Amino acid sequence: MSVGLGIFLIALGAILSFAVSDALPGVNLQMIGWILMAAGLATTVISVIMMSQRRTNAARTTTTVERDAYGRP
Repeated sequence: MSVGLGIFLIALGAILSFAVSDALPGVNLQMIGWILMAAGLATTVISVIMMSQRRTNAARTTTTVERDAYGRP
């Protein structure tokens, strides 16, 4: 879900930065677009890193062998 959110923020920021030519008093839509693109990039990178860490942790397994007092398994 985080990767999808990051891509959405990047797309929304690109639309505001490059496709919208309207102006609101006191609001710079181009700057908001750049901020949204940066936030989307950060979200995507962080989520990819977290997913790769989850995969490496899931790949690790531990085997426990219990023995009785006489050494038999």
